Amino acid sequence: MQIESDVIIIGGGAAGLSLALRLADCNHISLITKVFLEESSTYYAQGGIAAVLDDADSAESHSQDTQIAGAGLCHPEVVQYVVNHGKENIDWLISLGVPFTRDQDSLDGHYHLTREGGHQHRRVIHAADATGRAVETTLASRVRRHPNIKIYEQHIAIDLITASKLGKNTQQCLGVYVLDRRSNHVRVFRAAATVLATGGASKVYLYSTNPDTASGDGIAIAWRAGCRVANLEFNQFHPTCLYHPHAKAFLLTEALRGEGAKLRLPDGKEFMQRFDPRGELASRDVVARAIDHEMKRLGSEHLLLDISHQPAEFITNHFPTIYARCLQFGYDLTKQPIPVVPAAHYTCGGVITDKHGQTDIPGLYAIGEVAHTGLHGANRLASNSLLECLVYAQAASEHIARSKRQPVSHPLPEWDESRVTDSDEEVVVTHNWDELRRFMWDYVGIVRTTKRLERAQRRVNLLLQEIDDYYGNFRVTNDLLELRNLAVCAHLMIQSALRRKESRGLHYTLDYPHTDNSKPPQDTILTPPSYTPVADLCTV
Repeated sequence: MQIESDVIIIGGGAAGLSLALRLADCNHISLITKVFLEESSTYYAQGGIAAVLDDADSAESHSQDTQIAGAGLCHPEVVQYVVNHGKENIDWLISLGVPFTRDQDSLDGHYHLTREGGHQHRRVIHAADATGRAVETTLASRVRRHPNIKIYEQHIAIDLITASKLGKNTQQCLGVYVLDRRSNHVRVFRAAATVLATGGASKVYLYSTNPDTASGDGIAIAWRAGCRVANLEFNQFHPTCLYHPHAKAFLLTEALRGEGAKLRLPDGKEFMQRFDPRGELASRDVVARAIDHEMKRLGSEHLLLDISHQPAEFITNHFPTIYARCLQFGYDLTKQPIPVVPAAHYTCGGVITDKHGQTDIPGLYAIGEVAHTGLHGANRLASNSLLECLVYAQAASEHIARSKRQPVSHPLPEWDESRVTDSDEEVVVTHNWDELRRFMWDYVGIVRTTKRLERAQRRVNLLLQEIDDYYGNFRVTNDLLELRNLAVCAHLMIQSALRRKESRGLHYTLDYPHTDNSKPPQDTILTPPSYTPVADLCTV
């Protein structure tokens, strides 16, 4: 039986949940999430949400900081739009009950604002050091109670169903094929509007701060459907993750450095001032490269992050989650430095959208980390990510409500499994998964060269052929789908990196170590073979 609704939302993080709540009063929503509703990159976000909430701050200052971090590739009109809609979205979260931290020194109970790298002012509102968890659980509880939202947990999107794939001389998104991970049955979802809110692709790297769900699904399925992508050479590496064999890249929020934590070499010496006058408060790309440089120079497996000079009560009050987690691994934040390494953290490029979150295909939207809106440029400013999720969920909800597209009432073709069998070679998937993530880390990491990128390109081309052959012969599984999507994303990242003949923001190559200022900077746009220019599109 096919599932019909007004709107399909794929993804259960801040973007997807916010959009569902904004639309649900007047629409029937199918919300598809790969694991459980509370398992997303949002849930693990520690730092907070950047917004202009203090009279000493200004939208102009926030815009300036965003564009400086973005290294000339931010779209100014997009930056201004997002910044201008920050406060109203924070107020919306507060109205829903998100328990942001109050300032203990404030007599009138104002919310505490912290400062992170790249920001001139304290403008990051947070819920202690577990902001993502507070936002995710609050939104999820509201979504679970709403009668117009039907939640499909343990479901993973396979591919979009478009009019052109059905042989029509038009282009429109009609729905999506989805694998029920529990039954291994493929279901057909159809709707007037489909929204990708699937997050980024940082699991393409061996070390990542992201949950295992961040496998680039939305980017890959949008590309296969005919959507352009942009700026996928810019993958942000978080400078400070806990170094421990059992910590699984536990992120140590940038707010630690915002509150005075120092980066140190193994002998205890500070080093960031040698790389940037802002020291520990330099932008993430600068800090991550500095750590990477020092680790390689010294042959060290990690460096140190030290906030032990702050009062113990201050540390335990401001960073209770991190303090408790570090204690589990034998490190006391109040008494000693802790070992840190960089790890892949955020995909700054993605599926190209307009100011409403619309992609190149009518009826298909992309919001959150999966999208390229023009906000982040060559490097995301700290805590702008959740802000983007909220603002574009609002923008997409308004556009979907205005558009009033007619639902797809006729049945769509069922998934065809007549020519495939169950796999007897699951080791192929496991081996290719490990190889992909390792060569992406070694060849397409924080510091790159053309030779490394070309090696990665040759290997990913072979992997894509192997995966396509495997995909064509065996029934789909969750692991196969994630591997297929990660391989596509890796291919797009490598192609984007090879095209950029300069170092800018998060893309640093030893062959072109300087930024090319001889001409205005341009986005790196990749166009799929099935792309149809928007001007030529019409509705079904």
